[in-house]
Amino acid sequence: MDLEQLKYPIGKYEAPAEISASILKGYINDIRYLPSLVEIAVQTLDAAQLATPYRPDGWMVSQVVHHLVDSHTNALTRFKWALTEDNPTIKAYNEAAWAQLPDVAKTPINVSLTLLHALHTRWVNLMEGLTEEQWQRTFVHPESGKTFVLKAVAGTYSWHGKHHLAHIERLKERNNWK
Repeated sequence: MDLEQLKYPIGKYEAPAEISASILKGYINDIRYLPSLVEIAVQTLDAAQLATPYRPDGWMVSQVVHHLVDSHTNALTRFKWALTEDNPTIKAYNEAAWAQLPDVAKTPINVSLTLLHALHTRWVNLMEGLTEEQWQRTFVHPESGKTFVLKAVAGTYSWHGKHHLAHIERLKERNNWK
C-alpha cells in the first residue's frame, strides 16, 4: 500500500458545488455519530496497539483520538466566533506540536472519548439550531487568508472525522486486529 493511500484512506476532501439541506443533514449526522464510531473502533485495542502509528511517520492511534478532540474543539470555537463576530480571523494551531504535548502522552484515551462525546453533543445541538442565514456566516483562516462559510466547514469536519476513523480501522484491518 502506498503512503498516499495510508495518509488519505478515504481520499482528500472535495467539497460539493452546492450543499443542500440533505447534504448538510448528513454532515451533522456524521459529526453526531463519530464519537461512538471511534469508541467502537478502539474499544478492543490494548496499550501496544494504541501506541502503534497508523502509517510510517504517522500518529499513534491514541494520538489520533486526542487529536480529534483538539481539532473539533477548535472547530466548535470557530463556529461560535463566526456566529458571534463579523467574519472573524480565527486562530490557527500547530496540530503536530499539540500531538506531542504531555497531556496527549499521559491522558488515557477514555478521557478524550468522553470529551469527544460531550463536545459533539454540544456541536450538534448548535448546528441543529442554526438558521439558513447563520449557516452562511463566515470566518477567515489566517494561514491561507481564505474565507470559509460554516455550511462548508461542517463538510470539512464531517470528512475529517471519517478520515481519522478510517486511519484506525484500516490499521486494524492490515494488522488483523479483531
